[in-house]
Amino acid sequence: MPELPEVETVRRGLAPVMEGARILRVEARRPDLRRPFPDDLTRRLSGETVRHLARRAKYLLAELTSGDVLLMHLGMSGSFRVTQSGGDAAGGRARAAAINKSPAAPAHDHVVFHMSSGATVTFNDPRRFGLMLIVPHAELAGHPLLRGLGPEPLGTTFDAAALAGACTGRKTSLKAALLDQRVVAGLGNIYVCEALHRGRLSPKRGAATLATRRGAPTPRAAALVDAIKLVLKDAIKAGGSSLRDHRRTDGELGGFQHHFRVYGRAGEPCVTPGCTGTIKRIVQNGRSTFYCPTCQK
Repeated sequence: MPELPEVETVRRGLAPVMEGARILRVEARRPDLRRPFPDDLTRRLSGETVRHLARRAKYLLAELTSGDVLLMHLGMSGSFRVTQSGGDAAGGRARAAAINKSPAAPAHDHVVFHMSSGATVTFNDPRRFGLMLIVPHAELAGHPLLRGLGPEPLGTTFDAAALAGACTGRKTSLKAALLDQRVVAGLGNIYVCEALHRGRLSPKRGAATLATRRGAPTPRAAALVDAIKLVLKDAIKAGGSSLRDHRRTDGELGGFQHHFRVYGRAGEPCVTPGCTGTIKRIVQNGRSTFYCPTCQK
C-alpha cells in the first residue's frame, strides 16, 4: 500500500493541473471502489474549482469552492495519471511538462476528471481498494477516517517530545508503535524499517524506552524523529518507492527502492559505515521486518 512519500509524490504531480482549475466534467465509470461513490458524485464535483490540493497522512484532500472536500485514498493499487489536451493551464500556470506514457489498462480507469487546465486526470485502480468520498470541510477533522490520526511526521508538531509522549507506557514493540497511525500519521512498513535503521534502533525494542519514567524524551526519541524526517524527505525527492503498483502522475516509476538500506535486503551486508552485520528478516505482527541486529540496538 502506498505510504506518505508515494501519496505526497502524487499530490505534487496533480497540484499544477488541479489547483486553481475548474472541474469541467467527471466520469464515474463504476458505482464504487472500496466503498460506494456518493450517489451525486459527478453532479457535486462538476463545475467546482479546486482551491487547494492537500494531503493528510495517506489521504489526498481536494478542497472545493463549494466548501466540500473530495477525500481520496489510493488503496493498494490506485494511481493517478495526467494527460494534456493542449489547453493552457488555469490561472496562467505553466502546463505540466510531463505527458503520461504508461501503459495503464483502460478497463481499470474508474474515474476521470476533465479540468479547465486542459488536463485529463484519470484514476486507475485494478484492485479497487481506492476510495473517493465527499465530506463538508467543517466535518473533515471529525470524519472517522481522519479524526484519530496522529501528527504529520514532516510537520512542526512532530518532535521528540510528541513521540515520547505517544510511546509512554506502551507495551508494544517500537516498530508496532510507529505503524500505529495514532502515534504518527502516514508511516508504513517500508519507511518504519528504513527509519529505524537510520536511527540505529532495533524494531524489537520496547516503545516505552523512548521516554523516561516521567515521560520526557530520551536521546533515542530525538534520533528517531530525525531519522523519520530524513528518510521521508529523501523518499519524496526520489518520487517514492515503486515495488509493484506505484507510479508518479507522469507514468514514471519512483526511485527510492534503489536506496533501501534494509527493506528487502535480507542476507545482504549492512551499509552502515563500520558495521560488519548482515540484514535479517523477522516477522512482527504479521509483517516482514528488515533490520541489522549488529548496529540496531
